[in-house]
Amino acid sequence: MFANHLRILCTLLAALLLISTPALSFDNKFEKEVKDEAQAVKLLREVQRGGYEIITTPELKKLLEGCDNVLVIDTMPYEDSYKKAHVPGAEQFLFPIPDMETWDTNETAGKSQADFEKLLGPDKNKTIVIYCGFVKCTRSHNGAVWARKLGYKNVYRYPGGIFAWKGAGYEIAKMD
Repeated sequence: MFANHLRILCTLLAALLLISTPALSFDNKFEKEVKDEAQAVKLLREVQRGGYEIITTPELKKLLEGCDNVLVIDTMPYEDSYKKAHVPGAEQFLFPIPDMETWDTNETAGKSQADFEKLLGPDKNKTIVIYCGFVKCTRSHNGAVWARKLGYKNVYRYPGGIFAWKGAGYEIAKMD
């Protein structure tokens, strides 16, 4: 009789768990949406404030396949990130995560504004794509803002960065 009651109790607990699990994930879906919304609005406001455009992973892949006059810049640290994985052909130039209102060589691995302008080149109409690691990373925002400040007109921020590039299954480059 005890075994029978135990079996019924276990069955009821299993049923209760099955019934409550969708409800728990349902609540998490709504909580996740609030976080997603906050991140989307943050990105939008950065883009509006920075005066640059954004580009998606498939758009960047297509652009790189069809155009030779594109400069791609990875704004992540050289040793910790760029060296291990970057978009093929990307150049590295470190920018900080917090907004960099005035040029600070302490935040750009000792490189000057003139160094950045030299990397960008003389063609102010060249397409420039700047990225960092992932959507929440704002190094790419700083790089794009500075390119715009220096007068470059076709500046894009690739917010998905190397994580999205890898996530799409595209080839990465590494430094040996």
